[in-house]
Amino acid sequence: MFDIRSGPDVRQADQAACGGVSAAEITALASGLVAAARDGRGALGEAEMLELVTAMEQAKSAFAAAQAHLTAAFESRRLAERAAARLPARQSGRGIGHEIGLARRESPHRGAQHLGLAKALTGELPCTLRALERGLVSEWQATIVARASACLSVEDRLRLDAELACDSGRCEGWGEARLAGQARKIAARLDPAALVRRARKAAADRHVSIRPAPDTMTWVSALLPVATGVAVFAALKSAADTARAAGDPRGKGQVMADTLTERLTGLAADEPVPVTVDVVITDRALLAGETEPAFLPGYDTVPAAWARDLIDAAANWKPRGGQDDSMDPATRRKTRRTVHAFIRRLFTAPGTGQLIAMDSRARLFPAGLGTFIDLRDQTCRTPWCDAPIAHHDHPWAVAAGGPTTATNSQGLCEACNYAKQAPGWRARTIPGQPRHTIETTTPTGHRYHSTAPPPPGTPPSAHLAPGWTDDNMPATA
Repeated sequence: MFDIRSGPDVRQADQAACGGVSAAEITALASGLVAAARDGRGALGEAEMLELVTAMEQAKSAFAAAQAHLTAAFESRRLAERAAARLPARQSGRGIGHEIGLARRESPHRGAQHLGLAKALTGELPCTLRALERGLVSEWQATIVARASACLSVEDRLRLDAELACDSGRCEGWGEARLAGQARKIAARLDPAALVRRARKAAADRHVSIRPAPDTMTWVSALLPVATGVAVFAALKSAADTARAAGDPRGKGQVMADTLTERLTGLAADEPVPVTVDVVITDRALLAGETEPAFLPGYDTVPAAWARDLIDAAANWKPRGGQDDSMDPATRRKTRRTVHAFIRRLFTAPGTGQLIAMDSRARLFPAGLGTFIDLRDQTCRTPWCDAPIAHHDHPWAVAAGGPTTATNSQGLCEACNYAKQAPGWRARTIPGQPRHTIETTTPTGHRYHSTAPPPPGTPPSAHLAPGWTDDNMPATA
């Protein structure tokens, strides 16, 4: 949960004039339109409602273009300041994308993407920028053009942009696929070698990722070169076809998924994988059958009954068919293995949900304390960043005398930890809060509060982040 405050030099940010209209006036106008749309007496007709929807979409595009101009100008000024300060070139851009993401209430990764789009639009895609300013294309459509032309030289990007001529209305009515296809076609004609180089370079981006799916499922995705990806899918499909032909009652997709699991882990699909899985669950939900949801690190909230089943399966699993005395010793040892469920107690403060201790007995955080931070913070503590925790950071730096404690700690992804090392960034723990709270100050003086999420069993009244006002806002460190 995050609470945003402006530093003393930017307190008027919400009153900044945009063509003579303040942000508060825009919000009031939007609220008035909503009220008019809900008016049962027909304050707005159906045609007027749709015309307003269209006008608002065009306005969103115009504001996106203005954001691009401001973003590019912000980066130029920051780079000039750092160059004047003789900061090494490799560090000059550090943290700028993170600041853009925070300002837009989006993740640092998205902030970097917005920064890249802003530079492309203002420097190399003038026709697309004009189309965005006029509301002829959306921000996402502008992103499609920028991505399709990214492998080209500046001169060829300008040619592609002029040929698409989005600002002339030529792209009106085009879907996203058609726009992307046309942009790729022009790029291939302008510089076919660039597309070949891009394809070769793309192989270096191969990776495997995981993300939550509904109903306690998960997506495990692999980005592979096309030949490899086709071969992997063909092998799984062949295994499924063979199993189905032999009378396997499972569906084709089920067999493919189970085959993938078995070939990667070496275990049967229904056999628990011998890795540690932390499940944060209250004693009442675990032992007394209460329904308070549990939390599975790396996934999200899961039903209490499902968590109990997971723990029970891990504790009581036995190989199918039991053991056979005729088995060779190595196989018997493998089948005799059972997967045990270990219970690690986590202690929370009554009424607030503050995680205060864990069973576990320097500059580097000890393993037990590191696990405590992971379970408390769940994901990167930078506002709007949902990336997995990669680093355990000291808000009060060790070099400045900061201790290695649970209080003086936060879990960050790798990119956010490096970003906060840029000049002008500061972070500190806010004392006296119901749950662990970090205040991060950016080089512009903007302050952002990040409160550790409530663990299972936290009373609903304590789920909200602390309320801050100008009267109780602590002074910036």
